[in-house]
Amino acid sequence: MARTYEPLYTPAERVRRDHTKWTLVQGILAPVQFVVFLVSLYLVVRFLITGENEFAANISVVVKTFCLYTIMVTGSIWEKVVFGKYLFAKAFYWEDVFSMLVIALHSAYLVCLMFGVLPERELMYLALAAYFTYVINASQFILKLRAARLQEKRQMRQGLPA
Repeated sequence: MARTYEPLYTPAERVRRDHTKWTLVQGILAPVQFVVFLVSLYLVVRFLITGENEFAANISVVVKTFCLYTIMVTGSIWEKVVFGKYLFAKAFYWEDVFSMLVIALHSAYLVCLMFGVLPERELMYLALAAYFTYVINASQFILKLRAARLQEKRQMRQGLPA
């Protein structure tokens, strides 16, 4: 028995997705944020191993966090344009839910850094926890978008409107 899946986008949502500038913005910000993440991850791990360059590691996490905030704000605008809701649209509900954990951990890092709540090593472990959730969340979005692309190709092969 063939399984059927609810399409990620309705035809109207797909048109809105394809015609909004926010799709391009997300397409640019996502890889930029990933590069910032990789650099920061290197600096954080390097600090944890050597105890050196604490300042660079902290700055990198702050930059990564602001990249995250930027992509989340522009992503919610994109979601509003495409789905009519700023967050928790049916198509990306669980990705948005998990995004709240990612934002909470990154924000906790900033609060702890600003107020000196945690010793430096524990602060870096908090950054790693935030990064771990970021990787899971990014993977959720990548898998969802890949599935949508495959579904669109399948529909086109079957002669259905994509």
